[in-house]
Amino acid sequence: MSEFITVSYLTTAKDLYKKAESIAVGMTVGSWTDLPLARQEMLAPYLGKVGNVTITEEKDGLQQGIISIQYPVGNITPDIPSLLTTVFGKLSMDGKIKLVDIDVPPSLLAQFPGPKFGIAGIRERLGVHDRPLLMSIFKSCLGLPLDELEAQFAAQVEGGVDLVKDDEIFFVDDKAPLAERLGAYNRIIEASGRPVLYAANLTGPVHQLVDKAKYAIDQGATCLLLNVLPYGFDILHRLAADPDINVPLMAHPAMAGAFYAADEYGISSPLLLGKLMRLAGADMILYPSPYGSVALNHTEALTVAEHARVSNGAHKPAFPVPSAGIHPGLVTQLYQDFGTDVIVNAGGGVHGHPNGAADGARAFRAAIDAVVKGQTLTKGAQTSKPLALALEKWGGA
Repeated sequence: MSEFITVSYLTTAKDLYKKAESIAVGMTVGSWTDLPLARQEMLAPYLGKVGNVTITEEKDGLQQGIISIQYPVGNITPDIPSLLTTVFGKLSMDGKIKLVDIDVPPSLLAQFPGPKFGIAGIRERLGVHDRPLLMSIFKSCLGLPLDELEAQFAAQVEGGVDLVKDDEIFFVDDKAPLAERLGAYNRIIEASGRPVLYAANLTGPVHQLVDKAKYAIDQGATCLLLNVLPYGFDILHRLAADPDINVPLMAHPAMAGAFYAADEYGISSPLLLGKLMRLAGADMILYPSPYGSVALNHTEALTVAEHARVSNGAHKPAFPVPSAGIHPGLVTQLYQDFGTDVIVNAGGGVHGHPNGAADGARAFRAAIDAVVKGQTLTKGAQTSKPLALALEKWGGA
């Protein structure tokens, strides 16, 4: 029996079932009823099928709803470019239609790398198992000499962060080349006496990225950051599948808004940022939090986390990293929304602390410790001056 990839779309048409039939044929064999019987028999294994059709609204002679199409697994090769082109390539230009979800059968799922480390592997590397992790971001980085970046890094580590990541726009590093940064930062980490992961931004022509990743690891890299959508899902796949790339991979959502932001067009954020990033091999997935200036819809943000943390037998769950607009006063809400297996990620919320980045990190650590103990942030601030000052500036309780 053939296996199928089941794909769901939100769309509008005069007759949703007829549109579904048109997609099932048009996105697979091209035409059907006019084909000779012998050609039908030859192409039958490649023909798409209509699954469910659910009408959610009828207005002005149009039906809106969710349709699902089943694509034979044999129509694609096991990579995301093939998958997306097959199920949404030319269809993405067909008016109001949004790719909502893709369910991949186990036989195909096993051919994708998935996270190499996942939540448990990252926790093992850091020796932290009972609380949300804390990550900070370099702000700023462009044009700064190495000694200033060292000072930033040292302050963040001193404050107690578990991870530090490059800014995703850090491409021009002539004043602080990667090998020099890695050497300096690893000396700071060693002096701290505890493990800290530094996510170095992986940049350059795409055909060089695998070699650059291996070079970074040879120079002491403990984590790599990739702007997945500008570079393409397939390079994430190749990095994750390579046995010599033995560090966690962090996926940045740069450019994602061009795909998910419209209600009736593009690709849904849970699919784009949750399921596909994990399928291609991201261990940590950054995406907009539901709280900041570029906030993601609250329900969608929670669903992205659910997709990231799926344990499906073939792949490990990945860490969700809701980002942007995070300050210590939001830690209670973050913990309520996302639980323990989340990375609290902050840039301005660390560096904007009245006493600087070290106390900004200390404020977050105190807030995390308080909520894990079931305390209010106000209670936690009674024994943490950095948290008290953070709450005065940003609010929270």
